[in-house]
Amino acid sequence: MPTKAADMLIARRADTRARADFATWKMLAKLNGFSALPAEAQSFLEGYRQLLAKMTEADASEATIQLMYKSYYAEMGGSGTPPEIPSRASEPVTDTGNVTAFRRPAARPKPGPSGQAEKPRLPVALIFCCLAVVYVSIRYFWR
Repeated sequence: MPTKAADMLIARRADTRARADFATWKMLAKLNGFSALPAEAQSFLEGYRQLLAKMTEADASEATIQLMYKSYYAEMGGSGTPPEIPSRASEPVTDTGNVTAFRRPAARPKPGPSGQAEKPRLPVALIFCCLAVVYVSIRYFWR
């Protein structure tokens, strides 16, 4: 049965949420905040601890995230069996030969000698025209 686009969107959101929640809960548990976590988080972390006794940390983490993903998928309204989301296996960084050094951005050009290189200047004729109108109107109306 093909997966609908809406279910795939729910699946991606559920997977992202499961990964973020697991990382957050795991860090809080390491910082002695396990008792402050919600009951759902505590149950998932207990399952994670049980899986750690049977498999490697990476496999236990991925298995726990998959359980959380399935739970979140159903909670978010996904229909049927949750679609397979490709696992995000992180590869260890071993080669540092392609690391680019940080470079400062290029300096911005300094403004011209007048200090107003960005602003266009008003034409002098326009300024004198406005002053002339003001002068004539004052002389005419204040007689």
